[in-house]
Amino acid sequence: MEDTRIQVEEVMELLKERKFSELRSRLSEIQPIDVAQILGEVPEEKLLILYRILPKEDAADVFTEMEPEEQETLIRAFNEREIQEILEEMYIDDAVDLVEEMPAVVVNKILRHASPETRKEINELLKYPEDSAGSVMTTEYMSLKSDMTVADAFERIRRNADEKEDIYTCYVVSPQRMLEGTVSLKDLFLTSKDTLIGDLMETNIISVNTLDDQEEVAKQMAKYNLTTIPVVDKEKRLVGIVTVDDAIDVIQEENTEDIEMMAAITPTDKPYIDTGLFETYKKRIPWLLLLMISATFTGAIITKYESALGAYVILTAYIPMLMDTGGNAGSQASVSIIRGLSLDEIQFSDVFRVQGKELMVAVLCGFTLALANFFKLIFIDRVGTIIALVVCMTLLFTVVVAKFVGCSLPILAKRIGFDPAVMASPFITTIVDAISLIIYFQLASHILHI
Repeated sequence: MEDTRIQVEEVMELLKERKFSELRSRLSEIQPIDVAQILGEVPEEKLLILYRILPKEDAADVFTEMEPEEQETLIRAFNEREIQEILEEMYIDDAVDLVEEMPAVVVNKILRHASPETRKEINELLKYPEDSAGSVMTTEYMSLKSDMTVADAFERIRRNADEKEDIYTCYVVSPQRMLEGTVSLKDLFLTSKDTLIGDLMETNIISVNTLDDQEEVAKQMAKYNLTTIPVVDKEKRLVGIVTVDDAIDVIQEENTEDIEMMAAITPTDKPYIDTGLFETYKKRIPWLLLLMISATFTGAIITKYESALGAYVILTAYIPMLMDTGGNAGSQASVSIIRGLSLDEIQFSDVFRVQGKELMVAVLCGFTLALANFFKLIFIDRVGTIIALVVCMTLLFTVVVAKFVGCSLPILAKRIGFDPAVMASPFITTIVDAISLIIYFQLASHILHI
């Protein structure tokens, strides 16, 4: 952040002194993503001026890396020629992302000035469901024919490389666009120029369907160490590829969504700083209301056992400890299982194995906590042995129940089609709180005869 502030100050000083050539040279030395961060920090009225100073060959790359708010500001100020230049330089998947982020009036301006071919490609990609492989793929891949020689392939790559998002993996397709194989640029370099592509290509192809979930696509790429993965339609025709930079974006987006859901927050695509006050409120308040209502069950349980608390007021002092310990134990189990589910390390068929392991861990943890707490109650709090026994037995049972619930609910949620992250800390804590109170008061009632 400090470096960015220094760069912003330097850029603004050069702009103020009207040293445009020096400013242009300075910006050309900085990576596009860093230039985009700098432009995001400058006053809005200076944004267009600075953007127009950028070297033409860098402008589209910088524009792609900018936040949607700055992109919208620029598009509204762009003339027809500037919009056309941007769209010509942008890869088609980036152009689709741009259209999806912009308000309708800005989208109309973009599409109005796009070439018919670009407009058609954008509209085709927009038809795919959100979060599908089709929605994140690019159609700008390098295709070859099986009857080409290596020399023919190099000639085709040289002619078309500037228009393709990736040339390091080439896709061999039939005249009907069926995916037949892949060839790496490395293999082309190491093979005789007279070799046929059909003899060189790898036919054991990992591919995904246009309707596959984008998170599953990213997992496939990570599993097989791929920098690109082909996307085929229902007829097995090659329609595009997903590149590693898009896969990283998907993973980051999905992880952010899981973290927000685990904290009982409605997910959003916007960064925290760019999310408005009221929008942040709307993301959080429904979950807080739901959890508050569900938490009334614990109040009802305490009310039901009011007579027990009246007879042994000391029992009240240990309610927070029991509820907090149960919630923490449940959260430990749920977070571990949710992470395992997201990495495909755990399947529904593993449910009994997971439950068995968590139950054994719970017994060990619960016994250790109960033993430590027993000595604390006797020697520090100086309560009676019977009271200490009630509290410690409750603690043991609570930890066991909490870990069982914490490991089971995420697996069951995924089985019935829900995001396992929904079953994270807030819900599990609420459930465990209620169960721990019931266990506590039932044990107290039987052991203390109240």
